[in-house]
Amino acid sequence: MLKPRTLLLAAAALLPATPGLATRKANAPAVLKLPVATEAAQLPASPLARLAPGADPKVLDLAQAAMQCAQASGVGATARRLAVIDYSRPSLLPRLWVFDLAAGRLLYEEVVAHGQGSGDNLATHFSNRDGSHQSSLGLFVTADTYTGKNGYSLRMQGLEPGVNDAAMARAIVMHGAPYVDPAQGKRMGRLGRSWGCPAVRSAVAKPMIDLLKGGQFVFSYYPDQAWLARSALLNCPAARQKRDTFVRHDAAPRATSG
Repeated sequence: MLKPRTLLLAAAALLPATPGLATRKANAPAVLKLPVATEAAQLPASPLARLAPGADPKVLDLAQAAMQCAQASGVGATARRLAVIDYSRPSLLPRLWVFDLAAGRLLYEEVVAHGQGSGDNLATHFSNRDGSHQSSLGLFVTADTYTGKNGYSLRMQGLEPGVNDAAMARAIVMHGAPYVDPAQGKRMGRLGRSWGCPAVRSAVAKPMIDLLKGGQFVFSYYPDQAWLARSALLNCPAARQKRDTFVRHDAAPRATSG
């Protein structure tokens, strides 16, 4: 029999926001207590690696396992699409993959910007703090869309307390941006940077956002050992084995979180 435990998930009101700007204050999000199973069947090897051979298969497995932990609590139970961002890769390389899980298809493989405060070509600093201009790690469930200062944008609700649950208040959204330009980035040595948002190329922003809106998942990864060890979504049995692979074997420098 499954033994439930409690996982705190942030649920912010969907307030109008200026995309990409982290200086606006908002009301503190409400907190929902949702049951999460502490036992789960062993996950089979993820088929996502076959769809995206350019991605790290361990990151893809971890993303899918975290998503399934959230779904065990009833969050995003009908989601059929998953976006995975691997911030351990340089900004000039593709590091965003969008999957249609129901159809077994890779929909996008794209570059994506990180926050100004997270680093230059390589992101190494991550935060949940307003005004940090840093990207946040962890699992998000998508919400509604709006048109703001950065055009068509997608709100995202962070599901990990203390890690990304301030995303709504910080206006951390997915949007298009002209500075996400690989050709220009090669001349600068990095892509342009956001104020913490996962900004994408303007040409793909609207169709990508339309595929991801309304209760789909976005997973942002970096081998931050503290996050990997304490994340509730990465500590359920479905994800723990994959998380431990990183803790034991990944030698990347530890991220600085604040």
